[in-house]
Amino acid sequence: MRFFRPALATVAATATIAAAGYTLALASPAAAAGTAKGWFAWVGPKGAPFFIENPPDGRCLTMSQESQGAHNATALPATVYPQKECKGTPLRLDPGRHAPRNASFASVKFGSH
Repeated sequence: MRFFRPALATVAATATIAAAGYTLALASPAAAAGTAKGWFAWVGPKGAPFFIENPPDGRCLTMSQESQGAHNATALPATVYPQKECKGTPLRLDPGRHAPRNASFASVKFGSH
């Protein structure tokens, strides 16, 4: 699993979220059953775009910064939650689907659960 934030240059360069000062904490201690092939993107603080490539299947990923406008381009369904640790009323995003740009979320889980 790799985390990316596109660079501001016109070249298709990327930097890891951790290097940019943004982290994504794994909230579940269980080992992932596999990966959700593809990418999951969202808009972070100040409108900065972020994405995860091949996120783990079955693990709750808690966002450490403001996150909204989720776009699921993985092969598995993604479920976004309004609260950390995958709590609150979930919103399921099937492969290829996206949430409204202003829809905030605090955690996400991939796969059918």
